[in-house]
Amino acid sequence: MALITISGYPCSGKSQRAAQLKRHLESRLADLSYTGPSLSVVLLSDDTLNIDRSSYNDSRSEKPARETLFTAVQRNLAQNTILIVDSLNYIKGFRYQMYCAAREIKVRVCTVYVLATPDLCKQWNCERTDGKAYAPDTLANLLQRYEEPSSMVRWDSPLFTVSWTDEDVPADVIWRAITEGMVKPPNTGTQAVAKAPTDALRTLEHTTASVVTALVSEQAHSGSLGGTTIIALSTLKVRITLPPRNVTLSELQRLKRQFVTLHKKAITLGTTDKGVVDWSEQSVADKFAVYLGENIKF
Repeated sequence: MALITISGYPCSGKSQRAAQLKRHLESRLADLSYTGPSLSVVLLSDDTLNIDRSSYNDSRSEKPARETLFTAVQRNLAQNTILIVDSLNYIKGFRYQMYCAAREIKVRVCTVYVLATPDLCKQWNCERTDGKAYAPDTLANLLQRYEEPSSMVRWDSPLFTVSWTDEDVPADVIWRAITEGMVKPPNTGTQAVAKAPTDALRTLEHTTASVVTALVSEQAHSGSLGGTTIIALSTLKVRITLPPRNVTLSELQRLKRQFVTLHKKAITLGTTDKGVVDWSEQSVADKFAVYLGENIKF
């Protein structure tokens, strides 16, 4: 349904705003006047994922913390879920990564920027008594490295700013954004690529070898008269056009190697022409027959 990214300085009040927003959304969904689809509101945060504040002390420990968060985001993104991500989200590249994941699922996105001055954040961090305060050096480093969201870039838009002086979040406009806003379709950069089946390489090698063997046998029985010939394999039949001469085994094996090499790349990437992948034995045999017909010299 939607991805709501909460961003702001550490200790700026993000968790409070995320909790306010969650209550508003759940209240609207439970209201008798609501006639939309059945939705759930999920709140992800460092606390719910057991990510300690010390994870941000250095880049070595921060990277797996972000990976844990992103994995949870991917797992919870769904058409029937409003996902609120309450974390630092201070790196624009990470916000873009979540935006791409949301586009792949085809859900709406918006960003809530929780605004507070650095001095207030330092003060609130010192006043914490729940054991979740940042080390002073870590806090200063995070404040310096923070990359402010902008409504001018697509991954932060639409952007809603909530100041430390505001009593509540702008629930009405956020609700409209996640229920009526435009769903951006996935592009080539965000679409999941269908992978080839695990036995695709075996099918490619086995089928082409069978075609070569059957073709050599057919030439021996027919006397190499050329023209269109139907080759019968164990469970397949393949139509191929041969030249009016004997095609040697070495020539067939050379063309087989070329064909397999060309299609190994498609197995690795999971795509072929027009993105369609068909690795059935019949399809591979037909494609190989066409390839031979086009590349055997008459």
